Formats: sequence, C-alpha cells, structure tokens
Amino acid sequence: MNARLITLSLIIFTIAMFRLLPHPPNVSPVAAMALFGGAWFSDKRVAFLVPFLALLLSDFLLGLHNTMVYVYAGFALTVVIGFWIGKNMKFGRIAIAVIASSLLFFMITNFGAWVTSGLYPMTAEGLLQAYVAGIPFLQNSLLGNAVFVTLLFGGFTLLQRNVPALAENT
Repeated sequence: MNARLITLSLIIFTIAMFRLLPHPPNVSPVAAMALFGGAWFSDKRVAFLVPFLALLLSDFLLGLHNTMVYVYAGFALTVVIGFWIGKNMKFGRIAIAVIASSLLFFMITNFGAWVTSGLYPMTAEGLLQAYVAGIPFLQNSLLGNAVFVTLLFGGFTLLQRNVPALAENT
C-alpha cells in the first residue's frame, strides 16, 4: 500500500468517528466522507469501499436502524457525485456537489422515513408531510456537509502540498 491510500483511508475513518461525538441532528460528516472518497481515490472500488466501511463501523457503534438501506443508497449516490468532482476540484464544483448531495440524501432518506416509520400515512400527503418534517434536518445537513467538506478537501489539499508522497495517484 502506498502513503496516499493509507492517509486517505485514515482520514475517512477518523472523520467517521466524529459521528460518535455529541452534535446537532444531521450535522455529521456522512456526505463529506462519501464526496471525499469519490473525489480523491482514483480506484472507484476503493472510493466506495473505504467510506462504506467507515460508515458501517460508526453505525455499528451508534446502533443500526430501519432506514439504513435508504441512508446507504444516498451515501452510494453521494460517492458518485464525488466522482463528478474528480480532478476538477474547484470551489464552485465542490459547492454544487455539497448542495446536490444534501438534497439527494434528503429526498432518499425522508422517503425512507415515510415508508418505514409508520409516522405518516402512505399517501402523497403523507409523503409531503415527511419531507416538510425533514426540512430542519436538511438545513443541518447543508451546514454539516459544508463544514466537513471544507475540512476534508481543504485539509488534504494542504497536506499534499507539504507531503510530496501524497500527491501521487491512488
């Protein structure tokens, strides 16, 4: 294994542990981990594998839940959005990815809450209620995603500038 692969993996596993610390609902590094993995790992299989393992480990520590399939589906699609960032890591492109992944995750996970929670009638109105109830969580997700993406992308960019071995492809 090379230094870049190990470093990227350690960063993702470390940031996943932030989920274990007290935080406002949905202000977490979940989407940032997926975007970061998708953008920085050159091997697409590794780009899925490492963030998924980090998410799964933190979920085992936090507890499993009935909407996990929706969370993981949103997470997988967020990795794909990270592929779109790719080597073109410009501020605007990353900002679009943060917004798109937040909205996508919101749509998928609130649909999952509607389907699995029993809180909402299984009607179009019930689905709308689930989305309306999730709006505060969307706001928190946008905030958390922006903060954690800034830390991950900015931090690794600075690290690469100071550690030449990290600049190679993985």
